[in-house]
Amino acid sequence: MTRLLRRSAWIATLVALLLTSVQAETHKPRIAIIIDDLGYQQAVGERVIALPGPVACAILPRTPRAAELAERAREAGKDVLLHLPLQPLEDLARPDPGIIGLAADRKELGKLFAANLSSIPHVVGINNHRGSLLTQHSVHMQWLMEEIRQRGSLFFVDSMTTHESVALQAAREAGVPATRRDVFLDPEPGSEVVAREFERLKDVARRTGFAVGIGHPLPATLSHLEQELPKLEEEGFELVRITSIVAEDTRDWLFARRGGVVSVAAD
Repeated sequence: MTRLLRRSAWIATLVALLLTSVQAETHKPRIAIIIDDLGYQQAVGERVIALPGPVACAILPRTPRAAELAERAREAGKDVLLHLPLQPLEDLARPDPGIIGLAADRKELGKLFAANLSSIPHVVGINNHRGSLLTQHSVHMQWLMEEIRQRGSLFFVDSMTTHESVALQAAREAGVPATRRDVFLDPEPGSEVVAREFERLKDVARRTGFAVGIGHPLPATLSHLEQELPKLEEEGFELVRITSIVAEDTRDWLFARRGGVVSVAAD
């Protein structure tokens, strides 16, 4: 019975996401953008929230401005994501608050996830902060996706901090609606890098129909988005909510699993 209820909850979540995406169904290439690492600085967070269009706000848990920025983002019509800290390959001098590491057993992982989630209101989805180590471990990713699925209405975006990540696969196997990042807008600081990667994001969207870009609240990134996002429509693109891309990607995966043919987003 429990398994049936969980499957029903997943189906209801997917249907809700698909209904959300119906209005965004056009023949235009679709772009979704997430800005990570919010929660520490109020002014920077408000600048992200003020970006044109449905740019998602990924907020770090247990940070000083997390709850307030989540409230402001929701009021502005932005999707709020829990930017979940996961253990990276490199040793951290100052581990992020609430980080989930390889040493966590099933019970501890569940407690950490629940505490992190409860620190931010209005969360509709999860994406990983760091995690180049933990996202390679299928058991921990299975545990994490079980926690997400138990909430019944959350999705997951694999930030792809390593090409060895199994997080997207684990999400799909667990029945969690999911997608992945296609392009980091600012792998290095600087306006030239952001401009180059923003063009690459548009190229991916043209080729595959949709693309997910992740950026950070850096001056060059925000300045470029403030300037370029209003131009997307006249350039033939549609800026959509991340929920729309999750719904479409999950639908395409289910179709492919049943023998259909779909395009695969480039990394």
